[in-house]
Amino acid sequence: MTLNDIPFQTMDGTTETLADYEGKVLLIVNVASRCGLAPQYETLEKLQKQYGERGFQVLGFPSNQFLQELGSNEAIKEFCSLTYGVTFPVFDRIRVNGRHEHPLYTELKKAKDAAGKAGKVTWNFEKFLVTPSGEVKRFRPKTVPDDPAVIAAIEANLPG
Repeated sequence: MTLNDIPFQTMDGTTETLADYEGKVLLIVNVASRCGLAPQYETLEKLQKQYGERGFQVLGFPSNQFLQELGSNEAIKEFCSLTYGVTFPVFDRIRVNGRHEHPLYTELKKAKDAAGKAGKVTWNFEKFLVTPSGEVKRFRPKTVPDDPAVIAAIEANLPG
């Protein structure tokens, strides 16, 4: 099974895969509403608006792995919409580490960050940029979404 084939759930219970976003540059982020890094939602939304029409897509995966996410999909959806005006997809809550981690994150975590380290997600708002060719670039939580390295990776991989 490839990264594109791994199923995940939307907040309304339908199943999607990364193949549904084929040809796009994807920025996959484990999000958490009560995290001190939650203001990154605003920057993620700005990137979505800036690059969305050019083949870029932010995908948010809420996780309570670090005990900072709201208790229901409805609460998460409301928070994202009302607080940050989020329009990009935010999916069903998942686990990003451990025995019950989601298979998507099992695969994503094989990617190394700028320091050459792979492995566990260290905190909320870890970012994985997946290129249309399937290459994965990893940015740790404190790397802001509009960091020059992230923007360079987005722009270098946008379709035509």
